[in-house]
Amino acid sequence: MHESTEILRWIVALPLIGAALNGFLNRRLPEAVVSAIGIGSVAVSFGLALKAFFLLRALPAEGRILHDFVYQWIPVGDLQVDVGFTLDPLSGAMLLLVTGVGLLIHIYSSGYMHSDGGFGRYFAYLNLFVFSMLILITADNLLLLFVGWEGVGLCSYLLIGFWFHEIANSAAGKKAFIVNRIGDFGFLIGIFVIVRALMGHVDEGANILAFSTMAEHADLLAPVATLAGLLLFVGATGKSAQIPLFVWLPDAMAGPTPVSALIHAATMVTAGVYMMARMSFLYDLTPVALSVVAVVGALTALFAATIGLAQTDIKKVLAYSTVSQLGYMFLACGVGAYGVGIFHVLTHAFFKALLFLGAGSVIHGMHHEQDMRQMGGLRKYMPLTFMTMMAATLAIAGIFPFAGFFSKDEILYKAWLQSPALWLVGFLAAGLTAFYMARLMAMTFFGECRAPDETKRHLHESPWSMVGPLVVLGILSLVGGWMGWPEFLGGSNAIHHWFAPVFEHGAAHGVAATEVVHLVEGGAAEGGHSVALEWTLAFLSLGWAALGLFGGFFVYLKRPDLPGRAQQWVSGIPHRLIENKYFVDEIYDAVIVWPIHRLSETFLWRVVDAGIIDGLMVNGVGRFVGLVGQLLRLVQNGLLRWYAYSFATGVLVIVIYVARHYTG
Repeated sequence: MHESTEILRWIVALPLIGAALNGFLNRRLPEAVVSAIGIGSVAVSFGLALKAFFLLRALPAEGRILHDFVYQWIPVGDLQVDVGFTLDPLSGAMLLLVTGVGLLIHIYSSGYMHSDGGFGRYFAYLNLFVFSMLILITADNLLLLFVGWEGVGLCSYLLIGFWFHEIANSAAGKKAFIVNRIGDFGFLIGIFVIVRALMGHVDEGANILAFSTMAEHADLLAPVATLAGLLLFVGATGKSAQIPLFVWLPDAMAGPTPVSALIHAATMVTAGVYMMARMSFLYDLTPVALSVVAVVGALTALFAATIGLAQTDIKKVLAYSTVSQLGYMFLACGVGAYGVGIFHVLTHAFFKALLFLGAGSVIHGMHHEQDMRQMGGLRKYMPLTFMTMMAATLAIAGIFPFAGFFSKDEILYKAWLQSPALWLVGFLAAGLTAFYMARLMAMTFFGECRAPDETKRHLHESPWSMVGPLVVLGILSLVGGWMGWPEFLGGSNAIHHWFAPVFEHGAAHGVAATEVVHLVEGGAAEGGHSVALEWTLAFLSLGWAALGLFGGFFVYLKRPDLPGRAQQWVSGIPHRLIENKYFVDEIYDAVIVWPIHRLSETFLWRVVDAGIIDGLMVNGVGRFVGLVGQLLRLVQNGLLRWYAYSFATGVLVIVIYVARHYTG
């Protein structure tokens, strides 16, 4: 049963109002007013989100749904689509995440972007981003979700290329926009496939793309489930930076650091994971699509983790870390553990937002230096930034009892139940994660400061407008995972029970996740719940993470010569591959970009555009009209004598015609 409430529309609309005010009045408003509008709109939205969440929580578990119908959007024949918002346990958790973490990033931005010439424009874009993300997560139908999906894509382009006066920044924004459009093409085709399957088979007047309607008629989707699921996943690979459409995300570091935190933590990049969880009733019908998702997620987690080992830009390390962590989320969804994937979305938002904002604090104190080779010893200059980032490092590495331990450990456990091969890939990636995060902390905060003397003299802790959000996120990085404290450790795994009503339909439709094992090589036994197995895997995971952290700190603090010696020992080829990101961008340029560019220059532009379209259809029509005009000028020349001759000739022709007609 749906409870109706109009609070949802205001949660969504308030950031849009803030964006409109700052967008139209930004050059007329002082920074304090711009900050008040930008932060205030998200703060009120967060307050209303809390109210809505508690309203939802007060409802019985089987009826936890709030609905807000706004208006009928597309009433065309059998296609009926509304604008409406729905809050259930899944969207409720995401709503608090986006507004809460978004609020902290807005507060942080007021200090980080202080005195920037585009201050008002920045907050307008930031508010618009939050508005689009709120549409995405509260939409009650797939088409409205796609509107929010495209909205965050547009806003990411605006924010990544915010400092557009630098070519690299505008190029990064365009790259993100184009790569996402490639994925979105698949997403749109997937929507068409679903519409075609449901059209004419659903009750007249029903919103056929509403998630509740699609879930109710899942049997109609069964014949197209694999095709639709894979097409939607193509969109998710673009939005959530999975192989092969991950290349835009590291370049997105060109934007301001708070933008990196917003895109990489709580919002845009998790949209693909949320979409899969929301469409779980579709994926439950197709073990083939789930297997593809699981394999791509696992490979992305390992692939990106290896690249993070050799990056020297502090934000690039965190960018590839995000790609890797997103791989874990898709691995969870691919083995049918959608709730666990969303659980990792939540914990990841806490520690990854903290890591990016902490990196921004470091960059701010280092006068915009991002190369870790120019840092070192910063913990004595920036103690709060160091302590909070260390908490986030322990969380992402999976150290008990920090947040990342609980979500990552459960992902690996669920992966083992489906396929030890998938577990092994995720396990290896977890160790690499711990190692490269220890490397980042060692090179940034420990040892001797390698910054120039001029920079050293001005090193300082960031203002409280920036440090305050770090402290809040540091606490969440510690306790944020306790909502998923597992039963084998004496907890109740509350987050699992919270999400259960959303995903319980899987049992009714015959969950395909159990069949993934047959499609992924190395499948595990069918076994049931095993406390001993959970303890064993948890100890392995914790020990592996601790070993990775110890190894990273030992190598980069005690034996900094080892990486260079290891590079010489293996002839440097693997290191060059990793350092250059396996030359993926170069391969794409050679195989895709350059041929299309050459085809455009030699044929599409010169022949089709310049020759046919411009030459024949545009310029050709113009020349024809000009020629007709020149001929008409011979008749209309302004000479009286010519007009008399023309008149006489015309009369003579008429007389001859009439005479021949009557005499004939």
